[in-house]
Parts: sequence; C-alpha cells; structure tokens
Amino acid sequence: MAELWIFVGALVVVYLVPGPDMVLMLQTAATQGRSHAMAVAAGLAVARGAHVLMAALGLGAILKAAPEVFEGLRLLGAAYLIWLGIRIFRAASLIKSFPAAGERRKRSGWRASWRKGVFTNISNPKALLFCSVLLPQFIHLEAGAVPAQFALLGIVLVLTGLIFDLLYAGAGAALSRWLAQTPLARTLQRWLFACVLIGFGVRMALAERA
Repeated sequence: MAELWIFVGALVVVYLVPGPDMVLMLQTAATQGRSHAMAVAAGLAVARGAHVLMAALGLGAILKAAPEVFEGLRLLGAAYLIWLGIRIFRAASLIKSFPAAGERRKRSGWRASWRKGVFTNISNPKALLFCSVLLPQFIHLEAGAVPAQFALLGIVLVLTGLIFDLLYAGAGAALSRWLAQTPLARTLQRWLFACVLIGFGVRMALAERA
C-alpha cells in the first residue's frame, strides 16, 4: 500500500493535537504511575479498534445520517468528560493513590483505569466519524480484499496510538517526580487537568454538528 506513510503522517498529526485522550494519559501517569497509564492506553486501544471495526461496518455513515443518535452520543461523551474533570478537581490528592494497596485492590484500580480509557474514547462519536472519513480514502478496490485493507489500517491506527500513549505516559511519569516534591504544583496540576477535561466536555457539548 503505497499511501501507507501518508496515512501514518495523518495519524501523527491527529495524535499530536491535544485532546481528552492525551490529557487522561498525562493525568493518570502523573498521579497513579505507569501501570495505570498503560491500563488507560489499553482501554484507548480497544476503543480505537472498535471505532475502526464500526467504520468498516458502515456504522459511521449511519451515525452521520441519524442526527438524534449523534447528538445523544455527543452529549453523553461530553457529560462523561465533565464528570471526570469534576472528579479530578474534587480529589484531595491523587499522587501515589495505589502503592500500598493489596493485589485485589490493584487489579480493581487497573480495571478502573482501563474503563476510563475505553469510555473516554468510545463515547466521542467524532472519533468514529473520523475513522469513517479517513480510512476509506486509503482503501482501493484494485489493491485486494477490502476487509484485509481495513484490518491493516486499523492495526496501524491502534499501534500508532499506542506509541504516542507510551510517550505521554513517560512525560506524565516525569511530571509525577516533580509533583512529588512540589505540593503547590500538585494542586495546580490537578486544577489544570480538571479544567482542561471539563473544557473539552463543554466544547463537545456546545459544538455544532458537522
């Protein structure tokens, strides 16, 4: 597929643009450590893969043709981001929340982080529309089986996202070491990430449907 590098370039641009996924990765890595950040990354990967599958099945086109469904999902996603931001804002301290927990509590915490990753991405209908618009541009009937092409593009999309998630997890871990030594910075970081997530939620709720 000669255009594969163009596809990767488009993904790089998208993953570099700040969004809820990036903020969630930085916040989780900074406050709960790499293991929880990796759980979030796994959840994001599952959601992205689901969006690719839904795009391949044509659900994105159905969603685009059904304004009421799109609006419902958009408002649901916006409400989730706002709720997540409020929860972060109200937390007394999120730094090192789980190091003393038992194995069962750790597993429960990882599952919660995984669910955050899944819901943050899957509840954004624009992510599905993005896949529905971008992927077909790189599908060519003469290049072979369409499902195989969708599968290849989907794998590339998910792996590219994971690479960026690893980078953001590393950045968040570095931020954590600084926050551990600066109480004021911990408070400012919590307010900043909370406000950013709430801002994304409000923008999603108020944005006009394309």
